Amino acid sequence: MTSRATTGSPKRSRRSRPPPSAAAVVLAAFAEVVRPRGLRWYLFGAQAVAVYGVLRTSADVDVTLELPAGDLRAFVKEMKLAGFAVRVPDVADFVASTRTLPFLHKASSFPLDVVLAGPGLEEAFLDAVRELRFEGVSVPVLAAEDLIVTKILAGRPKDLEDVRRLLVQPGVKPDLRRARRLLGALDDALGQNELLRCLDTLARKRSR
Repeated sequence: MTSRATTGSPKRSRRSRPPPSAAAVVLAAFAEVVRPRGLRWYLFGAQAVAVYGVLRTSADVDVTLELPAGDLRAFVKEMKLAGFAVRVPDVADFVASTRTLPFLHKASSFPLDVVLAGPGLEEAFLDAVRELRFEGVSVPVLAAEDLIVTKILAGRPKDLEDVRRLLVQPGVKPDLRRARRLLGALDDALGQNELLRCLDTLARKRSR
């Protein structure tokens, strides 16, 4: 009895893991810079929405970082050593006007925007982050209810669509009481009630 010969590459007993996305590569490289220094940070924006299971595409990564005063130059230097390039000619002026450090991860050609945390709302967000997995990378992610707050603040149609999908995403249970409290405080500061009304409208549509 003859055995049947096999041709071509052998079958794999296990399905091979796909290569990490550019966003995951960028987050891993960024974490290697900030974690040894004990800096607090969180992922927000479209990539954070994706971590919660809502399929979303984005051409960059957005993080907020709590950077001590006077550490800007040293931080930028460390980021450059880690393979990031600054996307603006004058870092100090750009940060002074936008509180944002725009980088490009050279190996993946993927942008990373680092927003420098300020007092108040972003401090509250930092206190409530969730440590979640992003393609095998452990990442502090904005809590679902706080992510909803930022999306309502942004107010673009795609942001409100993200809120709608987060509200009905299986396994995601945002603390809407906290979201309402934060948005109510922002409305009071602005002398309006539009933000809280927006959340209530979206929450009613979820329950239909």
